[in-house]
Amino acid sequence: MQSCGNASRCIADIVMGERKSDSVTIDTRGGFLSAKRAGPMMVTIDQGKPRFGWKEIPLSEAFADTRHIELQIGPIDKPLLHSPSVVNVGNPHCIFWVNDLDVVDLAKVGPMIEHHPLFPERTNVELAQVVSRDHVILKVWERGAGLTKACGTAACATMAAGHRLRLIDSKCRITLPGGDLFMAVNEENGHVLMTGPVEYEYEGVLPAGLLG
Repeated sequence: MQSCGNASRCIADIVMGERKSDSVTIDTRGGFLSAKRAGPMMVTIDQGKPRFGWKEIPLSEAFADTRHIELQIGPIDKPLLHSPSVVNVGNPHCIFWVNDLDVVDLAKVGPMIEHHPLFPERTNVELAQVVSRDHVILKVWERGAGLTKACGTAACATMAAGHRLRLIDSKCRITLPGGDLFMAVNEENGHVLMTGPVEYEYEGVLPAGLLG
């Protein structure tokens, strides 16, 4: 994992609370992420500028246009899934635009796509249903984790790819099984912004030497 949108919001909230600040910058393997408080128990993460080049995603072969790539699941003459968008927003994502989120069992096809030879570093997999220009419903197979109720970078990737395809506007609500994230694209610099809630479940202290 190079960066995680949901984890970034949680870490940002903790650090901002400790520093009594409304903003913080987080250093991740996927790059520096800026965060700011967006309201009570709400945090906005600037996920940066999405990367669309096939080498940046990365893919194992060249595609001049990554808005849609040649990949399909199902019969050749009538595939169930085809022509996904691919993007890197701190980690790689493969987004299939569908009219029906139940067109396939993502628990079965997710591992196949995650480990497809086209993705040398594996990939996250999304099924995205565009309800309107400002609302998308999403199912996610997360790389290395499986089906998840929420994935912040999946929402960022869907926002970036959908806006690039002009399927959605520069502001959009993305609904995942675990709840809603509020997305935006900064038209000036192309950065993707994610706003969502944080919730504390447990507080404790790690034993000394655990990370040594």
